[in-house]
Amino acid sequence: MASRRAAEQIILAGRVRLNGEVVRQLGTKVDPASAHVTVDGRPVRPKRKLYVALHKPPGCICSRKDETERPTVYDLLPREWRNLYSVGRLDYDTEGLLFLTNDGEFALRLTHPRYGVCKRYRATADGRVLQTTLDQFTRGVWHAGERLKAGRARLVSSGQARSIVELELTEGRNREVRRLFASQGLCVRRLVRTQIGKIKLGELPSGKWRILTEPEISSLLPKL
Repeated sequence: MASRRAAEQIILAGRVRLNGEVVRQLGTKVDPASAHVTVDGRPVRPKRKLYVALHKPPGCICSRKDETERPTVYDLLPREWRNLYSVGRLDYDTEGLLFLTNDGEFALRLTHPRYGVCKRYRATADGRVLQTTLDQFTRGVWHAGERLKAGRARLVSSGQARSIVELELTEGRNREVRRLFASQGLCVRRLVRTQIGKIKLGELPSGKWRILTEPEISSLLPKL
């Protein structure tokens, strides 16, 4: 019904009733399964929480709108889900696993570095990538004034024309994988996020989505 700050003012103004009684105490807890909450006499009901896994294709953005009218991930979802927001972002050219939700706590726990949720990527880069380069990734590099570091880096294949590298990251800095490679003079031609926490992209086709199961949601929530 309102932002958190606006909701506090609504409560303090005495416009909220809990089971028929006016409540002005901020932070009052209610059980949404049994409590009857009204604002200005109108019932308030909890929104259904949605947790969606999407295989983001390249060539679209994670924002709802774009000034240049580029395609967005919301074009791939049912119209009634436009209130969802992406859990972190993948840039325009990057593809792979992306979560969307209307649960702010869930989004925070997957994106804040203190929870250390691992994201796995597969990068295809020009030229031959050496093991010494991967060792540098895991030791950490400086790029544009930031220290970037991969938790793990594994060489899938290496050749004169191209190499494929699998990396695991937990901090989620902007364009971190591409910047790791750029710091070593390497260009990433394709980048796919293949896993978040224990959830894998699997066989989900590009541009398609599915609802996360309850066990999957539980596996993504770090223990307090």
